[in-house]
Amino acid sequence: MQWITRMAGNNDKDKDNKKESPWSFNKGDGSSDDQKPPMPGFGRFFKGGLNFPFLFLLIAIVLMLVMNLMQAQPSETMISYREFVQKIESGEIQQVEVSQEALRGRGRTRESRGGSFLQGSSPWTYRASRIPYHSDAELVQLMTDKGVEFSGVFPEERPLLNLLFSWIIPIAILLIFWRIMFSRLGNMGGAGGLMNFGKNNARVAVEGDTGVKFTDVAGADESKAELEEVVDFLKKPERYLAIGGKIPKGVMLIGPPGTGKTLLARAVAGEAQVPFFRMSGSDFVEMFVGVGASRVRDLFKQAREKAPSIIFIDELDAIGKSRSRMSTNDEREQTLNQLLVEMDGFDARSGVIVLAASNRPETLDPALMRPGRFDRQVLVDKPDLDGRKAILEIHSKDVKLVKDIDMSRIARSTAGLSGADLANIINESALLAVRGNRKKVIQEDLEEAIEKVMAGLQKKNRAINPELRRRIAYHEVGHALVAHYTPGADPVEKISIVPRGYGALGYTLQVPLEDRFLMTQQELIGKVDVFLAGRAAEKVVYGDISTGASNDLSRAGDIVRRMITEFG
Repeated sequence: MQWITRMAGNNDKDKDNKKESPWSFNKGDGSSDDQKPPMPGFGRFFKGGLNFPFLFLLIAIVLMLVMNLMQAQPSETMISYREFVQKIESGEIQQVEVSQEALRGRGRTRESRGGSFLQGSSPWTYRASRIPYHSDAELVQLMTDKGVEFSGVFPEERPLLNLLFSWIIPIAILLIFWRIMFSRLGNMGGAGGLMNFGKNNARVAVEGDTGVKFTDVAGADESKAELEEVVDFLKKPERYLAIGGKIPKGVMLIGPPGTGKTLLARAVAGEAQVPFFRMSGSDFVEMFVGVGASRVRDLFKQAREKAPSIIFIDELDAIGKSRSRMSTNDEREQTLNQLLVEMDGFDARSGVIVLAASNRPETLDPALMRPGRFDRQVLVDKPDLDGRKAILEIHSKDVKLVKDIDMSRIARSTAGLSGADLANIINESALLAVRGNRKKVIQEDLEEAIEKVMAGLQKKNRAINPELRRRIAYHEVGHALVAHYTPGADPVEKISIVPRGYGALGYTLQVPLEDRFLMTQQELIGKVDVFLAGRAAEKVVYGDISTGASNDLSRAGDIVRRMITEFG
């Protein structure tokens, strides 16, 4: 594997997240209609016109506003209770209505006409608050003495309005809330809403229209050879059935992340030209118990109806983890149990083959991995030198390169990287060429992309004083000198004191001459020596050490720890 020794601060460089290239699928049962994402929230009610609950609520609100306007009272002057009594004593109020909440008084108006005053009835003009359920006997006596007409007012019965507020509006709000909540929950677990919680939301490629063939896969020749039998069975099952042979019910693809497990599964479907059902392990599990098991049943039912077909479950460890007595995840265990039952419930002649991928096979349940379920395990490992070169050539087909590009050199410099890393390097080199206003990618773009992927982005504008830069240079030269004179150490390709990534102030790039599958004790000790050489150089030159060797110490300690605990 390629090694980079670098001078770093106390923080290690974050690892880049690798994402699989997008792949367009049709959802549901294989129909080719476009599936548009649902409109969130209340926006969904305006899709194709207003729906009934929302329209009903809108009409109810409008009716309430109209009724409120129709029943609005004339303008009244709010006065205190004491002022109200004074106006009765002075004769300004001639008629009074008494309710639980207030007192309302009507006085007389005087209009000036030719110097004389005419008196007449006026609307309710005064209003005073009162204490509910409080009886004022003196007020009653006062109104009697003053000849004021008074009467009690009971709350007006409005059955239609009471029905509207008590039942219709709350029910309408509950209906709208019910629709919003369950439609969103349904979208989380697949299209169709509440009644389709148990339906699988597998992405379906009809007739193997995945857009990937075996020619698009490189660096995994042995894995492709194992899967070619699966393709041949789906195309010509009679050859195997005539001799009494049985094709494996399930094929487990295992290997590190980014090595092309999903790509191989898509290539199998593309070569066999059969329907391809793809789901992730996490797609089965929801917040409701029993949903995952129901989705497993529905997935296998659809696959049998479209047989011959392929079911691909990515990240199987999400539902296939080993069961234990201490386990408390009943939903995941029910889903796993149903998967075990379904894989036992069909034979090789059904034409349904299950492919699964996992980068943690040690965590999977033994019952899932036994023969009869996943009969064959295919290792998809990181590519060797020839595989890396082939992968680079495939990913660079659509990238404009100058003629003198040396892909063999790039392949040698990327030992230990996965196919996803190599695809990222090609893409980064194209972006660097555009940034440099070049029409084609040159060798320097590819080399810079390798360093960017492995060590991080250059930080040329970081202000570093000359003395610190000199210390960094001594540190990196210490790595290079020891690497040069240590037998079996990888040759030094490049030394840099330009900061990169998160906390790396410099690095020394070593490129192995060939892929290594075994390492001797002397080679391991040599790597430890190279890691510690930067710290030793600082001690020799300055008589002191710094925190710049923190990453070196961590990596050297990891090798020593494994030599003792794993390698003996």
